[in-house]
Amino acid sequence: MSSNPPGVRQTIVQLLSHMRDGKEIREYLHRFSGIDQERFAVIKVGGAVIQDDLEGLAAALAFLQTVGLTPVVVHGGGPQLDTALEAAGIETERVDGLRVTRDAAIPIIRDTLTQANLTLVDAIRNAGGRAAAVPRGVFEARIVDEARLGRVGEPSRIHLDLVGSAARAGQAAILACLGETADGKLVNINADVAVRALVHALQPYKVVFLTGTGGLLDEDGDILSSINLATDFAGLMEAEWVNGGMRLKLEEIKRLLDDLPLSSSVSITRPAELARELFTHAGAGTLIRRGERIVEADSKDSLDLARLDALVTKAFGRPAIAGYWDALTVDRAFVTESYRAAAITTRLDGWVYLDKFAVLDDARGEGLGRTVWQRLVDYAPRLIWRSRTSNPVNGFYFEECDGAVRRDDWTVFWRGDMGPTEVAGVVETAFALPPTLEAPQ
Repeated sequence: MSSNPPGVRQTIVQLLSHMRDGKEIREYLHRFSGIDQERFAVIKVGGAVIQDDLEGLAAALAFLQTVGLTPVVVHGGGPQLDTALEAAGIETERVDGLRVTRDAAIPIIRDTLTQANLTLVDAIRNAGGRAAAVPRGVFEARIVDEARLGRVGEPSRIHLDLVGSAARAGQAAILACLGETADGKLVNINADVAVRALVHALQPYKVVFLTGTGGLLDEDGDILSSINLATDFAGLMEAEWVNGGMRLKLEEIKRLLDDLPLSSSVSITRPAELARELFTHAGAGTLIRRGERIVEADSKDSLDLARLDALVTKAFGRPAIAGYWDALTVDRAFVTESYRAAAITTRLDGWVYLDKFAVLDDARGEGLGRTVWQRLVDYAPRLIWRSRTSNPVNGFYFEECDGAVRRDDWTVFWRGDMGPTEVAGVVETAFALPPTLEAPQ
């Protein structure tokens, strides 16, 4: 078998096409490689994804192993179960969104989820990956309400022996949502509930939901790139366009993240975009974090300039030139409470000019950079900025801009509804600005 079959090769090419110089993937790999492999990521896969995009799903999971990362995968099997139960003449019942599981359905649920588990494991192996089938043995559960829901369980204890053994062997553990009571009675567990219990036990660095939509959608049907629960949750819960399903999903994710370290996150994306979501600053899907508050200021008087200076020096690897902060006239600044990410704008020929966008590496991984960027572009839909042509963040800038001009050491970007003729003058002004950081070594 080829170590890189077509599906995996396609995924690798897609990822590398977004790596301007490889720095981003090296940065994320370095961060992820320092984590125990069973704690790298829990990936939840809906049954519909297995049914509709098995090849893409398997290629994406196999790709992670080609770069030395071994996730734990939890899958459901909703469509498969509906089909199998209908074929057996058993009506599908739901109460408050939970599948009612009568005794007669248990053998069918067991066989159907086991088959879905083996199907996914075989597909990963065919894509060049290594996977271990773990349909049972992880979730010890108690029956929630047998009279009302039948054999539906809620995890009471997580057994991680099989997960750890698979990870040490370099295999992705593929878990079905089947549980057993302490006395050995098989029960069905809702996939979201199973994921929350597993995440609580593992405390993974990343939690990923793979869906067909590729993320949570805003009122226009576009994917929300990031959600900072500290600043966005209350507003989303009150928004008329947030439907009941999305509201429940956000509440579930908030409960999940409340049990995790601040550095943890939940990503919602589609299989084909998994690599971009994990390994690029721009991502590809919805990144949800507990987050932190963004401080907004219209002058430097209310900012801690010493902390800003330290942020800029560390983010760019060199300090601001002497006198930079004294001469700076702030138009608007967006700074995280921790001073690990900031965007500072000034005015240039009447335009909003992004003078500094500084994000520490770990803050990028936490999505703080994306959150600050979103606040920036909400404030300034017409924006111009300059970056050294060698800057590895330019890949992100090219995705975000509406136009750019490269000239020797500098590239000037802009975004907003205007053409090159309209911005020609300010582009020249931006090129002529003196450097604000010490020269690169």
